[in-house]
Amino acid sequence: MKQFEANFDGLVGPTHNYAGLSFGNVASYSNAAQASNPKAAAKQGLLKAKALADLGMVQGVLAPQERPDLYTLRRIGFSGTDSEVIQKAAEQAPALLNACCSASSMWTANAATVSPSADTRDGKVHFTPANLVDKLHRSIEPLTTGSILKATFNNDRHFKHHLHLPEHANFGDEGAANHTRLCSDYGKAGVELFVYGQSATNPNAPKPNKYPARQTLEASQAVARLHQLEDESCVFIQQNPDVIDQGVFHNDVISVGNQNVLFYHEQAFLNTEAKFAEIRQKMNSEVHFIKVSTDQVSIDDAVKSYLFNTQIITLPNGEMAIIAPTNCQENPAVFAYLNQLVTLGTPITQVKYFDVKQSMQNGGGPACLRLRVAMNELEIEAVNQHTIMNDTLFTRLNTWVDKHYRDSLTVADLADPQLIIESRTSLDELTQILKLGSVYQFQK
Repeated sequence: MKQFEANFDGLVGPTHNYAGLSFGNVASYSNAAQASNPKAAAKQGLLKAKALADLGMVQGVLAPQERPDLYTLRRIGFSGTDSEVIQKAAEQAPALLNACCSASSMWTANAATVSPSADTRDGKVHFTPANLVDKLHRSIEPLTTGSILKATFNNDRHFKHHLHLPEHANFGDEGAANHTRLCSDYGKAGVELFVYGQSATNPNAPKPNKYPARQTLEASQAVARLHQLEDESCVFIQQNPDVIDQGVFHNDVISVGNQNVLFYHEQAFLNTEAKFAEIRQKMNSEVHFIKVSTDQVSIDDAVKSYLFNTQIITLPNGEMAIIAPTNCQENPAVFAYLNQLVTLGTPITQVKYFDVKQSMQNGGGPACLRLRVAMNELEIEAVNQHTIMNDTLFTRLNTWVDKHYRDSLTVADLADPQLIIESRTSLDELTQILKLGSVYQFQK
């Protein structure tokens, strides 16, 4: 039976804006208050997804969340009609309104952690939505994320869905952005690499000083238990607190893996050699650790270009390619490194560049925009087929974006009551296109 790694990209929502909500994310903060272009953002994401489908990859899409989130605004005391709720929030607590308008669910690397059936004791694909408790604007996502995942991977015979972890800082969980699976083949048992920023229950353990460590060891261990992973299938490794304080808010900003390749910056981890030895021992097969030194690419250049927030994919011919943002081309040090990388004899033989600047300006590159799900043929057939990218879906989604999305959106525009009407109208049509059912019902 053939095995694949599918990518499910988040559709950019109609309220895509630059409110600078993510402390610790340099790009998000530095571009705060600029006007965004939701239509361009959505189309950039669709072009990347379609290009991967055209390369022969299994490519799907995940729906965005309903924003503005009136459910949360009412929950914190704003009352009246929809327009009155938005008006009161804009006047009395604009920062809270901004948080409830965030389109951050587009970065589906934070949607959940996924373990394939080859690794789990019950032979099912397991999903645990991330609780994202470190950031208010993201902490309101998990329930709807769970609904969307269940509507997308909607066959209990093959897929197991868990509730997100308890909503407490001890279990801070940011999903697949801090999780990488290494394997010799997608269909064979692999090693799941859980990267954490701090141990919440050990006050003497290393942790960053300037920016928050969003993923805890305790959360990673809990997800491994939920997913029925054996000890021999897991490696827990700590992200270097110093790089978190330099703006590396998730592990996927400093390393990325695919099959038997781990592409990483030399400053990415603590106790690197010991942990790599553990990976080798548990993999019991060849692993390519591709190290980028600080002399080759500085942390600053890595963060600005998102060199490591790239996707590494295995093409149908067996070669690996990096899917990089055009920002990597525009950074001399990074571009020079990537040109050299493809000549080094590693499994990575080519680099393909995509313009996702609307996402990049808000702190998310190509890897942020996708959730990886390794599946066999039967499991792929069990997925909601209306969410799988093809020529027809690509055309329908572009037409949908053209119909519903604005060309420009400022933070001040978030107070426009018309925005909730536009958002709900667009999402109502999208649920029909993707055959999702009532995934937003709890928010009403």
